[in-house]
Amino acid sequence: MPTTRTKALAPAALALLLAPLATACSGSAGAAGSTTVTVTVGYQSKTINTVTAGTLLRSLGYFEEELAARGKKDGITYEVDWQDYATGAPITAQMTAGKIDIGSMGDFPLLINAVRGKELKQPTHLVSVTGYNLRGGLNTVVTAPDSKLESLADLRGKKVSTSVGSAADGTLVRALQRAGIDPSGGIEKLNQQPSVGASALQAGSVDALSQFVAWPGQLAYEGRAKALYDGAELNLPTFHGVTVREKFAKERAGVLDDFLRAQRRATDHLRAEPVAAAESVAKETGLPAEVVYLYNGANGIATFDPALRPELIDALKQDVAVLKDAKLVGDVDVDAFVDPEPLARVAAGTAEYPGAVAARPELWLKGQARTRSFDSPRELLKAARGADVRAAYVPDAVTGTLWFADKAVWVAEGPELRAFVTPAGAKAYVAAHQGSGARIVSFAEAGTLAS
Repeated sequence: MPTTRTKALAPAALALLLAPLATACSGSAGAAGSTTVTVTVGYQSKTINTVTAGTLLRSLGYFEEELAARGKKDGITYEVDWQDYATGAPITAQMTAGKIDIGSMGDFPLLINAVRGKELKQPTHLVSVTGYNLRGGLNTVVTAPDSKLESLADLRGKKVSTSVGSAADGTLVRALQRAGIDPSGGIEKLNQQPSVGASALQAGSVDALSQFVAWPGQLAYEGRAKALYDGAELNLPTFHGVTVREKFAKERAGVLDDFLRAQRRATDHLRAEPVAAAESVAKETGLPAEVVYLYNGANGIATFDPALRPELIDALKQDVAVLKDAKLVGDVDVDAFVDPEPLARVAAGTAEYPGAVAARPELWLKGQARTRSFDSPRELLKAARGADVRAAYVPDAVTGTLWFADKAVWVAEGPELRAFVTPAGAKAYVAAHQGSGARIVSFAEAGTLAS
C-alpha cells in the first residue's frame, strides 16, 4: 500500500534545501536484481494546482494502474511511496539526496530545484506542467478582513508573511517593485510556511500574507482574509510542474512514461468532471470543495495541461532574475533543465489540450453535480437570487481572475455590474470611468440591481 509522510518545514527555505534529510524508505528505483521497485513521489496535497501529479492522481490510482500493467510484462512488482509536503523546498532537498524520484512544485521552486540538483550531483529536469495561469492569478496578497490597507502601496513599512523562494514570494517581490517599494528594505518580510503565515495574519502579528494556491482563496472563503493584490495584475505567467531526477529518468524511462501517462489521464478526468474532481480533492485534503473549484473548476483560475508551453518556459527564464536578486540562485540554464522528450513520447499521436479561455461567471447550486455558466455577472446574480447557492464565482473585470461573488468588490456602471478581486482594482476602474457614473456598491446592492 502507498504510504504518506508529512514533513514540517524549517523557517528558512534555503536551509531546508541544503540540510541533509533522512528517510526510512528507498526513494530510488530499487536494488539491482530486485523484484520489487519502489517509486517515491513528492507532492503537495494542498497546493491544488498540482493535483494531476499529486492529490487527484493518487486518489484515482492511475499511476499504480500503469505500473501494474508494466509489472505484468517485466516481472517486477512496483510500489509507489507518496510523500506529502507543504511546499516545494523539502521535495528538492529529498530529491538532491536521491530519496525522491519525481516531484511537483511551483515555477520559482523549480528553478531552485534545477540549481541544487546540479550543485549536489543529482541533476533534475522539468518534464511536464500541472496547472498554469497566463497572467499570474494563482498568487494573491491578502490582509485581515478588518484591515485598513487598501492597496499594495500601503504595505510600505509593514510586516508581510510569505514563503521565501516560492512563486508567491516572486509575485510579492515583483508587485512591490512596480509599486515603487524596495522588496528587501521597504517591508519587513517574514519567511513562514503558509499555515504559519495564515495564523500570523489572523493573530494580527503580520499585516499581510502573500501566498500561492489555495491559501488566499481558502482564507477569503472562510472570512479570515480579503484580497489586497491580485497576482494577475502582473500579467506574467505562473505555473506548477513536474521534475524528475535525471538518474531515475535514465534508469527507469518507462516508469517516468507511466507517470506522465497517468498524469494525462488525471488531467482528462479533471477537465471532464471538474465538480467530481473538486469533491475528491476536498475529501483528500480537508479543503472546502468550493475553494478547490475556484482554482480547478471549469472556469477556474488554473488551466490544466501537461504541455511545456513556450510562454511558460519564457516566464521561467524571467523568474531567474528575481531569485538571483534574492541570492537564492546564480545563473540557471533553463533550456538544459527542461526536457520535453518524455512527454513527447507519451503524448505522441494525441490531440493537444485547449488553451486557457476567458473565465465566465459560474453558479454552483447545492445538491448539483454540475455548475451553470453565464454570459455576464448580472445574469449570475439574477439566477442566484433566492436560489440554494453553494458557491457563485465571477471573473475580475480587468484581470479575469475568478473570485467568490460574495467576496468580490462590485461596481455598478449604468446597467452593467462588474466584479473585482480587490478594492484597489475597483477604485482604479471607477476613477477611470468617472463620466459613466461608475460607483462601488455592496454585494447585496449588486444583487438587488441585477433583479
